[in-house]
Amino acid sequence: MAATRLQAVRKHLGYKADEVIRLLIQRGEALGVPVMSPTSLKTKLSRWENGHEQVSEPYRRLFRDIYGRTNEELGFPPEDEDEEVTELRARLAVARSVDAAAVDAFRRQIDNARHVDRQFGGITLLDQLRSIIKQLEDLLSHSTARGQREALAEVLTEASTLAGWVALDRNAVGQAWHHYERAKIAAREFGSTTALAHAMAEQAYVLIDIGESQQAAEQLEHARSLGEHVVSPLLQSWLAAAAGEGFAVTGRRDDALRAFDLAYSRLPDDPNDPALPFLFLGGSHLDRWRGSALARLGDPDAVEHLTGALPRLPSSFVRARVGMMVDLAYAYAAAGDRDMARQYSRQARQLGLQVRSDRHLRRLSGLILPTSSSGRA
Repeated sequence: MAATRLQAVRKHLGYKADEVIRLLIQRGEALGVPVMSPTSLKTKLSRWENGHEQVSEPYRRLFRDIYGRTNEELGFPPEDEDEEVTELRARLAVARSVDAAAVDAFRRQIDNARHVDRQFGGITLLDQLRSIIKQLEDLLSHSTARGQREALAEVLTEASTLAGWVALDRNAVGQAWHHYERAKIAAREFGSTTALAHAMAEQAYVLIDIGESQQAAEQLEHARSLGEHVVSPLLQSWLAAAAGEGFAVTGRRDDALRAFDLAYSRLPDDPNDPALPFLFLGGSHLDRWRGSALARLGDPDAVEHLTGALPRLPSSFVRARVGMMVDLAYAYAAAGDRDMARQYSRQARQLGLQVRSDRHLRRLSGLILPTSSSGRA
C-alpha cells in the first residue's frame, strides 16, 4: 500500500523514481524554474512520497504538470490563492530578479551565436536561439519595471533578428518572417528607430527570396527613410546599401548605383560600432555587397568587383564567402564564361554544404551555365 497519494499516483502511472526525477528537471527547465540536482531530488522524492516532508512550491506545480493531477489528487494542501494567481506571482518575482548582469549574459549568448553563425553556419543555432527568445519573451511579458523592460526588449530584438537571418539561411522563410515581426515589435517597445529600421530592412530579404521583389524594394526604401532620423552614419550607410540591393532586384540599375554611392559617402572612417555589433561594412564588406548587386543586374563590372573583394574577405566570414562565390558564378555565367562559372559554382556548393547554407544552395540550383565558354579573362 502506498504511503502517500503522491506515491500512489506515481505507481498508478507506472513511473520509476528516476523517470520522475528526469521529468521534474525537464519541466523545470521548460518553465525557467530552478530545481535541485538529480541526487538531491532522489532524496527529496523519497521523503515526499513517504510523508516525511511536505512538498513545497514550485515542486507542487511541477508534479501537477508531469502527473496531470490536482492538488487534492496528489495529497497537497489546498492553496490559499487561485493557481493562476500563484503562478503569475512567481513569474513576476522571477522577472523582478533580472538585473543588468542577467541582461548582459543574454547579450553575450547572442553575440557568441552571431560569431558561430557567420563562421560555421546555423545548423545547430536555431533551436538555441528559440530557447533564448522564449526566456526573454517570458521575462519581458512579466516585467513591470521601467528601464528593465526596455533592456529586455533590446536584447530580444537582437536575438530575433539573428534568428530571422539564420532561419532565412536555412530556407525557413515563414519562420524567418515571424522572427522579424517579433523583432520589430520589440524594437518599438524600447523605442529604437535604429533597431526598427534594421529589422525592417533584414525582413525585406524574406520578400526577395520568395519573389516579392517590388514589395522588398519598397520596404527597404522605407527602412532607409527611417534611418535618416538616426545619428549613426554606419547604420545610414548600411541602409543605403540595402536599398541599393532592393533597387537591383527590381532592375533599377541607376538607382542601385546611386544608393551604393550614398552608402560609401556615409561610411565612417571607423566602421566598427560597439552599439551595432550586427553591422559589418569595413574592409571588403561594402565592396562585396555592391558586387552582389551588380551580379543581380547582370552588369559586366560584377566580375571585377567581386574578384577584387573576395581575397579581402576575413576568413571567419565563411557564409559570406559562399554568397560571393555564388555571385561570381552568376556573374561569369552572364559574361559567357562557362569554365569560370562552373569553377565558382563547385566551390560555392562545397562550402555551402559544409556550413549548410540552404539559401545559397537554392540560389545556386537556379544557375544556368552558358553553352560554351567565351574565354573571358
